[in-house]
Amino acid sequence: MEQEADPPLRIGFIGAGNMAFGIAKGMLSGNVLPVNIKVSAPSSTNLGRFQELGMSVTHSNPEVVCGSDVVFVAVKPHLVPHVLSEVSRHVTKKQIIVSVAAGVTLALLEELLPENSIVIRLMPNLPCLVQEGALLFARGANAKPEDGALLRSLLLCCGLVEEGPEAWIDIHTGLSGSGVAFVYLFAEALAEGAVKMGMPSALAHSIASQTVLGAGRLLRDSGKHPAQLRSEVCTPGGTTIYGLHTLEQGGLRASVMAAVESATERARELGRK
Repeated sequence: MEQEADPPLRIGFIGAGNMAFGIAKGMLSGNVLPVNIKVSAPSSTNLGRFQELGMSVTHSNPEVVCGSDVVFVAVKPHLVPHVLSEVSRHVTKKQIIVSVAAGVTLALLEELLPENSIVIRLMPNLPCLVQEGALLFARGANAKPEDGALLRSLLLCCGLVEEGPEAWIDIHTGLSGSGVAFVYLFAEALAEGAVKMGMPSALAHSIASQTVLGAGRLLRDSGKHPAQLRSEVCTPGGTTIYGLHTLEQGGLRASVMAAVESATERARELGRK
């Protein structure tokens, strides 16, 4: 007699912002069917795009929790206590609760949920929307390695997925969560430099975005250190070394390092509130 297949995992999202949408969209590229995803939000503003992909939507957070095996809490940090107090009595010891809220610690999540709840803290970033995200997660006290493996399997189609200690989550927020915006600022400045020198704006922005994309892919796929790739672009007395000298004079390296530090500290500050 053939064994019956395991029932498909049911995935729930509380919150319908960009992070929830990016993760849900990435999962659809894997083995998760839209019929097995349900999303809740207080208003219908962001729910339409989930419905267009075939996912179920609701305004009831308890409904999402009661009908899900894995629940992503993807609301703003200050709303987490309210949301978890609303759904706490519906959470079972078999469910995995995944928080995407910046700065909200595992200790606080476990305090707000029933004893022995399985909790994982996750920090994705915006490129999850195009399945090129960088995601880092940390397991709570009751989350086993197999819980982490399950989450990783769900998220693999969203991009790079890594596990680490919770102390790294706030650093990842500064490096990659906020870092995406730092890269956009650099791309904007590249394009504006070209416009200043006489190139049409639309073309400059198109080339700048492709430059960032190509450089990123080469950095990832070559496995080389950024400094090595940078040196490969430079020729003695050439254009690149002159441009790099100007960037160093402007303090680019120190400014970027300080930006990551500031964003990390802000994430830690949010966790203390």
